Amino acid sequence: MHIPDSFVPLGQAIIYWIIALPFIFMAVKWAGKEMDDTKVPILAALAAGIFAIQALNIPIGMGTSGHMVGATLVAIIFASPWAGVLVLTLVLLVQGFVFGDGGISTMGANILNMGVISGFVGYYAFAALMKLKLNLQISSFIGAWLGLFVSALACAVQMYLAGTFPLVPGLIAMGTYHFIIGIIGEGLITAIAVSAIASSRPDLLENKSLANRSTKA
Repeated sequence: MHIPDSFVPLGQAIIYWIIALPFIFMAVKWAGKEMDDTKVPILAALAAGIFAIQALNIPIGMGTSGHMVGATLVAIIFASPWAGVLVLTLVLLVQGFVFGDGGISTMGANILNMGVISGFVGYYAFAALMKLKLNLQISSFIGAWLGLFVSALACAVQMYLAGTFPLVPGLIAMGTYHFIIGIIGEGLITAIAVSAIASSRPDLLENKSLANRSTKA
């Protein structure tokens, strides 16, 4: 899902940066208010874990690949989608500048897809399902799956607008692969991780009430 520099015209890449920058600013502002010495190590550990899971790429074709994202997991643990935006921005900066994974000019688009869209869609889907009294595991699974799936479709649309992918084949390829990755990867890992933390270390969750919901239907 990482978009290389050559895949998007510079003018479009600048537009995605302009859209992404306010979200990055708000994420940094959130961190200034919410982060303390006890939360920084957790954030760093999640960033390292997300860096690792994103290294597991599945070739999709048309010059791109599919992988897990992790923004919803971070957002659930910190009870804020801004946390997901912050962590994915940090991860993508390291991947782009140090490892050459994803473009520099297109980093705004990558942050928009994997940080903003995946984090916000996934977290608020999770929150809505929790309000419907679904249990923690199901809510986190569906939220993480949906966040990944929608961000993959957004990436396909961006590739179409850039003239890189045809629209329908791009949507089918990105959607199909990430639909599956979301089930066996993103959704499952998020559900297991959130449930395990809620059961064994509820003090790590920003929303302490989640610990009481981990086994309720």
